[in-house]
Amino acid sequence: MIKIFSFFLVSLLIISCSLNKNSKIWNKKDIKVEENKDLKIVLDEKKISYSELNPNIKLDLSNISVGGKILNNKNNYGAQKYSGNFKKIKKFKFSKFTFENQIDFQPIFLRDGIILFDAKGSIIRYDNNAKIVWKKNFYKKSEKKNNPRLFLAIKENRLIVIDSLSNLFLVNLENGNLIWSTKNEYPFNSEIKILNEKFFAVDIKNILRCFYIKDGSECWSLETDKTLTLSNSKNSLIISNKLVVFVNNLGDVTAADIQSGAMVWQLPTQSSAIANSTYSFKNSKLVLDEDEIYFSNNFNEFHSINLNNGSINWINDISSSLTPIIVNSLIFTISENGYLFVIDKKTGNIIKIKDVFKNYKDKDKKKIKPMGFSISQDKVYLTNSDGKLTIIELNTGDIAKVENISRSLISKPFLFNNNLFVIKNGGIVKYE
Repeated sequence: MIKIFSFFLVSLLIISCSLNKNSKIWNKKDIKVEENKDLKIVLDEKKISYSELNPNIKLDLSNISVGGKILNNKNNYGAQKYSGNFKKIKKFKFSKFTFENQIDFQPIFLRDGIILFDAKGSIIRYDNNAKIVWKKNFYKKSEKKNNPRLFLAIKENRLIVIDSLSNLFLVNLENGNLIWSTKNEYPFNSEIKILNEKFFAVDIKNILRCFYIKDGSECWSLETDKTLTLSNSKNSLIISNKLVVFVNNLGDVTAADIQSGAMVWQLPTQSSAIANSTYSFKNSKLVLDEDEIYFSNNFNEFHSINLNNGSINWINDISSSLTPIIVNSLIFTISENGYLFVIDKKTGNIIKIKDVFKNYKDKDKKKIKPMGFSISQDKVYLTNSDGKLTIIELNTGDIAKVENISRSLISKPFLFNNNLFVIKNGGIVKYE
């Protein structure tokens, strides 16, 4: 009897997974939504194996618009201008981090230089020639030993800093002098977003907090459910005129009124049991385009959500914790196992899937993870956990070149001011 019940239960699970109506594929033979029979769900590992789809389709991106911002309140970077000469010209050196995964941070890119931090929490401003303009450290000796992780943002001539030790700082951008410092109740683990004279961040207890820039005092806070384990990834925020929206490390997406902090809507995307069961659960950054929010996770879910009410537009079976990039009407993302996806942003239909790890041997593919990617007017620049950068033709998905950047872990590539930057442990490498 037990065997019969077990067989019935497994059969029911398989049937329910195969009837996923949210997974959408566009086929150039007949333009309609259909089930992709090549997608195989492995229940115990919660993984999907992909195969290429319409790999020879060429995308018409002749009218592509190229932006110039690497930071904005919507995380909607789009394509950035880069000529692609890929000639190494500078290295901005700093003391090495104890843990390699600490290189996963966002430097501040300025027209006349870069601001970043090192292993001891020193904040460093460089000019474009990699010369130090100023270097400041506001930590006690005991705090330096804890290798603080810093999150940075700028508002005019002021640098806002929060960290993994619960500190908040405001620093003069011109000379590095401290304007004020204060403490939060818990350490931070999020990017910073700014609107007018307020800034917003999330701490490790999944509490969204609003602060005044003038003195670091708190405007309001909004508490959401806590996890049993600490997340390995940063919480992400976006801001519209009336709402601040964030995703916590449980996968809950929450929108708050930007003035009062009152909750407007909340959308759980995972059961707490699933999210609490693994330290490896990761969300991508939220990306806001018009009134739609896009994000994905490494649990095979790519979401499109309405900004105003939190309703789901569509969900697709794509496993990725990388920030999706929107170019015109298309979304680009890269899965955990190295497949480039091109998606119609309105319908969620998958237009194309291309294997960009095809040059790796099968045994090596299992060891390698994509670290991040950026898009120029004609190329995709993808960094991998083996220290290599793969250059991909944007319209075809074909691999144009593979460059060795480092023998160890490297960051996502950043495109800014017609240059490409990659962080490795001990420095940022700049290419023209």
